[in-house]
This record gives sequence, C-alpha cells and structure tokens, in this order.
Amino acid sequence: MATPRATVESHILAPLTIEPAAIQGRDLDRFIRFPWQVYEDNACWVPPLLFERRRFFNPTRNPFFRHAEVQLFIARRDRRDVGTIAAFINHTHNRVHNEEAGFFGFFEVLPDAEAASGLLAAAEQWVRERGMQVIRGPANFAVDNESGILIDAFDQPPVMMTVYNPPYYRDFVEMAGFTKAIDWYVYHIDRKMLGGGDARDLPPKLLRTLDLARRRSGVSFRNVRMRRFAEELRLVREVYNHAWELNWGFVPLDDAEIDYLADSLRPVIDPDLVFLAEVDGRPVGISISLPDMNQPLLKMNGRLWPFGWIHLLRARSIIDTLRFFAMGVIPEYRHRGIEAVFYYETFRAAIKRGYQKAELSLIVENNMPMRHSIESLGAQISKTYRVYEKRNLYVGYEHRSRTTPPD
Repeated sequence: MATPRATVESHILAPLTIEPAAIQGRDLDRFIRFPWQVYEDNACWVPPLLFERRRFFNPTRNPFFRHAEVQLFIARRDRRDVGTIAAFINHTHNRVHNEEAGFFGFFEVLPDAEAASGLLAAAEQWVRERGMQVIRGPANFAVDNESGILIDAFDQPPVMMTVYNPPYYRDFVEMAGFTKAIDWYVYHIDRKMLGGGDARDLPPKLLRTLDLARRRSGVSFRNVRMRRFAEELRLVREVYNHAWELNWGFVPLDDAEIDYLADSLRPVIDPDLVFLAEVDGRPVGISISLPDMNQPLLKMNGRLWPFGWIHLLRARSIIDTLRFFAMGVIPEYRHRGIEAVFYYETFRAAIKRGYQKAELSLIVENNMPMRHSIESLGAQISKTYRVYEKRNLYVGYEHRSRTTPPD
C-alpha cells in the first residue's frame, strides 16, 4: 500500500484530540468551513455554498434527521482544526435492509495519518456503542450521491452533487482497516462520440431500439410540468421508490424527503431535460438530467455575496456539461427500450441547448443492464468512487449500550 502523500510524523506535532461537535452554532461553522483548509491550493475542488450546507445540517429543515442519529467530530492539534468526520445511523436503511449498519461521512483531513486514524476510530466507536455490526462510508447521508472516495481522475473537477478528495484519503481509510464494499462509476460522453454532434447520429442498433420502443411499448413520453410541480413530485416519488428498490444501498424516500430534494433542485431544473414515461397516465419511468452547476460554483468560493451572484447570472452561458442525475424504469416495463428513448430525448434537448458533454453518474458497478445500455452509446468510464466498510465490529468488544430507533 502506498504511503499517503505528505504524511506528517505525529511525534513532532502537538497532541491530537478528537472532539464531539454540536450540529449548531460555532461547532457547525467550524465543521462546514474546514474543507477550505484541505483544498486551499486545489483548483479542482468545488466549494459548497455555505448557506446550503447550514440548511443541510439543520435538523428542523432536513427530514433525514427524523429517522437518523448523527454525531459530528472534529480533530484538533494545538487549537487548530485538522480534520472532520460525521458518524450516523440511518434507521430507515437498517429497517429496509434488515441489518445493523452505521455510516461515516463528511470525512475531510489534512495529510495527517494520526488525525485520519483518530477520526475514523471515533466514528467506528460511536456506531459500535449503538449496537451496529458494520460501518460504511464515506456517505454524506446518502449512498447514491455525495458518497464514496474518489480513487482516480484527480485532475477533473466533480460535477453537481458528487464529491472530490485528495489521493491520500484512500490510503488513510485502507490503513484504518476498511475494505471495499462497492464501486460507483462515472461515465462520460460528448458530442463527438455521437458522430456529427447530432442525436440522430446515435449507433444504428440504438436507433432501431428507439423505433421499436415507441411502436411496441405503449409508452408515452413527456417533459415535467413545472406549473404542477407538487403533483409531478408525487409521480417521481412513486417511480423512484419502485424502480430503485433493488439497487445497492437503496433507501426509499418519503414525501418530506422528496419535497426537500425537489426544493434544493428546483432552481436549477430545466424542464426540457426531465422526462416521464407513462402508460395510460400511470408513470412507469423517470429521467432527470441537470446542468452542472458546479461550473459556476467553482468560482464562487461558497458565497453568493458580494460577487457570487454574477457567476449564477452567467451560469447558462458557461455551463457546457450535463449530468444524468437519475433514470429508472419500474421492473415490469424494463427491457422495452424505454431507457434508450430517455437517452435520445435528453441528448436531442441537450444538443439543442448547447451542451457539449454529459456525465452519467453514479452507476453502481453491479448494475449491468444500466452499464450495458450506457456503453451502447459509446460512453466510457471516466471516474470511480469507492464506498468502504468494516464488518464484525463486536469482535473483541464488550457491548455497553444500545439505542432504540426513534418513532
């Protein structure tokens, strides 16, 4: 295993402390601002908007906290913050998957091996004390977005709602005894891969599939109706919870969580890039693509004021990348070419609106039907994110406490 780059020797440094942090006030401010130290000279890192991070960690705003327990930790040396981590238990996940799993996320650390080890140990100890048998991560409260450790492509900025990290994070996590749980792939495609930069230049086999899908499936396709947004949300939730239920790590969303996600995404949704597939008015598939807002965010340093709003106003003119954010078809309507129609209609709309490339992410490694469908377009894997785990947390440990999931 490679030694983490720029690993510091702990014996020449001030003593390390790992402190629990409150999800409010000054502690939270330190926690969400710390990554600026890690990525101070990194041109690829995209700073999150601070006001959005505060909202995300607000238990009265984010419905995730209604079915989860969360504890933040901050590592310090000589009164200086050197790392952060969150430990959490998602009781909905454990009920759905019939397991006792805890998670860690928001893992950020300077090139300090002792601090990384201490943070990971604190998260492990916290979930173990609450009766968990396995810990996984990193996952920023969800396993299908903002999750995993980037293990390659460190010269590429992340797209919207995906993460970035230094190369040494992988070494730190593996040195702490974590092993691979699953990989998520990012696929890339651009206009050149489509031939002449026109959706009509897609591979002939795919075009034949499109024709058959339209003629035989009995499915109609339409864009989302923003004027009836609340009603459309219920359709999205119905399809999402049915279409993704067999995916690795899937956790169904309730109405409050769908509303929260939609409220976060609504300012950037382009209705021309969101499609519903229906049969007799019943939704059977959804496809949601989003403009990569990380491109303007890269220049805003986490703030809308005083000048960040200028970049947002210019966003449409500088964004050339699209992210295929979510696509799913309920089981009984799969293998009818619906996904191919989604791709075609999205590419056609994207080309018309001037997008030059697209990222299809995140695709779990064992979802072979989706991977084959994507690869039939000529898309290629461009990045890999890895989720890690450590099992059998009770080996050699005397169980001391156990909490009851909230009602």
